[in-house]
Amino acid sequence: MKWFACLTNWYFSKKALPYWGLLFLDCLIVLFSGYVVYFLHLDGWSFLGEFWPMTVRLLFLLPFFIIFFRVFHTYSGIVRFSSFIDLQHVFVANFCATVTSYLGCILADKTDFLSIIPFTLSESVGLFIVASMFMGAVRVSVKSLYDLFRQDSFTKRVFIYGVHAGGVGLAKSIQNQNPMQYKVVGFVTPDEYKYAEYLMGALVHHDSPRLIGHMKEQGAEILMISPLEAEHFRTREDLINDLIANNIKIMMMPQAEEWDGQTDFQHQHLQEVDIEDLLPRNKIEVNMDAIGALLKDKVIMITGAAGSIGSEMVRQIAVYKPSEMVLIDQAETPMHEVRLMMQRMFPDIKAETIVTSITDQKHMEKLFCSHRPDYVFHAAAYKHVPMMEDNPGQAVHNNIYGTHVIADLAVKYGTKKFVMISTDKAVNPTNVMGCSKRICEIYCQSLNKTIAEGSCPIAVAEGVEKPITQFVTTRFGNVLGSNGSVIPIFKKQIQKGGPVTVTHPDIIRYFMLIPEACKLVLEAGTMGKGGEIFVFDMGKPVRIADLATRMIKLSGAKNVEVKFTGLRDGEKLYEEVLSDMESTKPTIHPKIMIASVREYDYATVCADENRLIKAAEDFDDMNIVRIMKEIVPEYKSNCSKYCALDK
Repeated sequence: MKWFACLTNWYFSKKALPYWGLLFLDCLIVLFSGYVVYFLHLDGWSFLGEFWPMTVRLLFLLPFFIIFFRVFHTYSGIVRFSSFIDLQHVFVANFCATVTSYLGCILADKTDFLSIIPFTLSESVGLFIVASMFMGAVRVSVKSLYDLFRQDSFTKRVFIYGVHAGGVGLAKSIQNQNPMQYKVVGFVTPDEYKYAEYLMGALVHHDSPRLIGHMKEQGAEILMISPLEAEHFRTREDLINDLIANNIKIMMMPQAEEWDGQTDFQHQHLQEVDIEDLLPRNKIEVNMDAIGALLKDKVIMITGAAGSIGSEMVRQIAVYKPSEMVLIDQAETPMHEVRLMMQRMFPDIKAETIVTSITDQKHMEKLFCSHRPDYVFHAAAYKHVPMMEDNPGQAVHNNIYGTHVIADLAVKYGTKKFVMISTDKAVNPTNVMGCSKRICEIYCQSLNKTIAEGSCPIAVAEGVEKPITQFVTTRFGNVLGSNGSVIPIFKKQIQKGGPVTVTHPDIIRYFMLIPEACKLVLEAGTMGKGGEIFVFDMGKPVRIADLATRMIKLSGAKNVEVKFTGLRDGEKLYEEVLSDMESTKPTIHPKIMIASVREYDYATVCADENRLIKAAEDFDDMNIVRIMKEIVPEYKSNCSKYCALDK
């Protein structure tokens, strides 16, 4: 077999067989097929006696075949990459050549143009069948040999999860790769009725507890996930755990990307999974075209534009070509990156990247006066719970006072809609950060109420005849990949050899992808009529200890332990999107609900906020938090020095 392997390796190392070589081979097959058909019709001696007359008749047929080989380009393709379409062209060309040559022989005989004995109908049919079989066999054999001999010790055997368009497209992409990195040895389907069938030469297995055993029998090292089955696969936690435990790699499309189901899907679109790709989630559908129609040709202001949420909002909104984008953040280096991103991805959009603080009232007023934003998306805030526990004065100054400043300016300068991005930590808050965001919610709601009632003090003071600003609030939980998110922290700890630190064995959190969270913010913001607090369906909560364990297994790291350190100051075991006194109403979007919350009197809210902002100037932490608890009675500290104030 060594000489055969050397021969095939030599052949397949060439770019392709020259077109004339394949044409010459097909012509020889036509001649040989004619001899086979004659031999089957005649006995041995008669065949030998008629050999030269038969050769003349076959040479008469050959130009007909060459003409239709040319018409259907049967010799133009690369044999090793032959497909069903190529075989179809061969069969059609042979059929047309057989019919025309049969008729040509009859015509030549009747007109005495040539003294050639006509072919019988059975001989012509036989010639078509035999020639087509041989030509097809040559192409299939070359393709099979190519697939066989281009495998080496580095070729990895894979199963594909999914048997529909995505799975088949993935398998075809793998078959056409060069050099051959993967070999498909099985398919997996959750559909019971497809069990024990074959697809593209590989057995289809049912998604069952026996699947890991089947993969081991076939020596499969990787499970590739069809994008059409990714959502279902993420719910198969037992299977995912078994795959990780058996060192079988999982490859799938990153969560931030989507396949439209129409364009060609390539295996290169897949990557080895991160833990984010395996978190259960439901696909979120948002009518971005309707949102874009509202934002097109408008002036958009985004605060916190350099943050995780803010920068994604910039990208999503810029697609719809607003007339101008006013981007604000006090972090200089990340803001510079946003500027470069806008210049690279959206050079035609006018974008002002401004380094400033939302608490700088004079600067913010100048920006509002100069740009007159139609929509304000307020994402700027201090968000880290432990940091704000130690710095409540800054939480008040940045989160509460900053929101107060830009909300008032939005009313004064005729902003149509003000969308504030809040957090699930504002619900029954147990920490300073969450309480500060709840106070921001209260202020925006009460201000919206005065506008709706036609009694807005800001409008009166600033001479605005009819204020039009609608204030909308959105609440959601943790987003994957955000600055300070637990997942990047765990990755660094694993890389250093551990331990991976988790605060409590039972702590759970909701997670959402940044792009999906931003889509829901845009949808809620544009559908809101003013005064609503929109809460998002965050899906299934994730136990952080399980997340850490799975990340360790997925990394392949050995001897990395999970260490429980105790709840941090102000930290909850679980987050909520509604308080005990709140309920929800549905919206047109199944993932977005409206919280029915208590209404507050604007004058009282302003008096309380002014008292709190004044106290923050003294940096007396206990006094600041005491006033916050008076404004938000449901604020009960947890694992914090401020617990003393709840007694």
